[in-house]
Amino acid sequence: MVFSSNEFLFLYLPLTLAVYFASPKGWRNPVLLLMSLAFYAFERPVSLAVMLGVIGMNYLFGLAVARTVRGRTVLACAVFLNLSVLGFFKYADFLLENLARIPAFSFIKPLGIALPIGISFYIFQSLSYVVDVYRGDAEAQRSPVDFGTYVAMFPQLIAGPIVRYGDVERELYERDISLSDIAYGARRFIMGLAKKAVLADRAGEMWESIRIAQGSHTSVMTLWLGLAMYSFQIYFDFSGYSDMAIGLGRMLGFHFPENFDYPYISKSVTEFWRRWHITLSSFFREYLYFPLGGSRQGMLVTLRNLLAVWLLTGLWHGASWNFVAWGAYYFTLLALEKLFLHRFLEKLPVPIRRAYTLLAVAFGWLVFYFKESLGGLALARGYFCAMLGMSGLPFINEDFIYVFCSNFVFIAALCLLSTPILSRGLEKLRRLRGFCLVRDAAFMLIFVACIAYITSSGYKPNIYFEF
Repeated sequence: MVFSSNEFLFLYLPLTLAVYFASPKGWRNPVLLLMSLAFYAFERPVSLAVMLGVIGMNYLFGLAVARTVRGRTVLACAVFLNLSVLGFFKYADFLLENLARIPAFSFIKPLGIALPIGISFYIFQSLSYVVDVYRGDAEAQRSPVDFGTYVAMFPQLIAGPIVRYGDVERELYERDISLSDIAYGARRFIMGLAKKAVLADRAGEMWESIRIAQGSHTSVMTLWLGLAMYSFQIYFDFSGYSDMAIGLGRMLGFHFPENFDYPYISKSVTEFWRRWHITLSSFFREYLYFPLGGSRQGMLVTLRNLLAVWLLTGLWHGASWNFVAWGAYYFTLLALEKLFLHRFLEKLPVPIRRAYTLLAVAFGWLVFYFKESLGGLALARGYFCAMLGMSGLPFINEDFIYVFCSNFVFIAALCLLSTPILSRGLEKLRRLRGFCLVRDAAFMLIFVACIAYITSSGYKPNIYFEF
């Protein structure tokens, strides 16, 4: 079940909110846990057993780490078992498929393991809890229901944001929900729904039509437009899901961390990764980069730590060589910026710095998109070469002019909404009389428009669900 579906909007969500708010405060965690498990089991019930196993395992590890003097040994076991579960479901077939390419191991067959939805998110979230208990940054949770509620909470279960236990520890025990919280949560949810249903899905359709038409009746500028549309799609799809998750969390009394901060206005790749998928970057920084030594032990160690972080970041996104290449690509860019490029960029005008960042990120999305099942790095390389005019395509043609002109307003909206210009303008209007009434009416109209888009376009899962 996805947030941008009629089943969720008109059945699951109203029922969940009605039962949740009708329950006494002491029963709200059990209600939320049961409804979250039902949400998770809707698409693939068999995956529920894996998630329940992860919850039970890490609940016991949390208690063991807090109670024993051998905390380091228990922590090592927790890390090993969590990563083993993730590795088995996410990477076993990848390893077997690559082994089978070696003649001596050609008899090996993939296991055909179905990847549990959102496993990367809830494994990392559970593991961060055990580490925080070991460090003394959080108290071990004594109630299995409350711990299960933290891990399985449906707003952030499938695609984040990755919520550390300390972020919601107090709110698991006591949370006051005001009408202003519910109103803010509803507006934030609608904003995210519009990003997904109205912006991301339409941008994705444009990207797919351009990608499929590559090599016939296309042009260099058309390919550039296609890559721009995919860049917009993945941003509005994922940030839209995060907005919906944050909004739903607020309606339930939880304050989830922000996950995006207008990354496409960044002036360097380093800044981009401070603004994009903030909770994942924070996780790797807190639980891998800093424990390895961070940047405190000289440049060589710093580069080694960066390499470890980015190869694992690539693999975290998927079991495919393009993700490994994507991680290596960003390691190279970030290493160059740390070595000398950042000092050079600081001397350039801001528009040039932003243009450099946008180009670097867009090329990264090209590598990110073309998984092995879609042709892999060879197809990404072919698309890249065609974009640079190396495939004999015309620079511009009538098809590009038609597509661009007929979608000009939509493209302009994508560009505008990727920046904080509109939100800052609305913030200044808050002081005007009647602003709240007009704002709420506008959100109701946006919600109606989203329902119309969802009904007409059908089921379109979020991009990050596969991770």
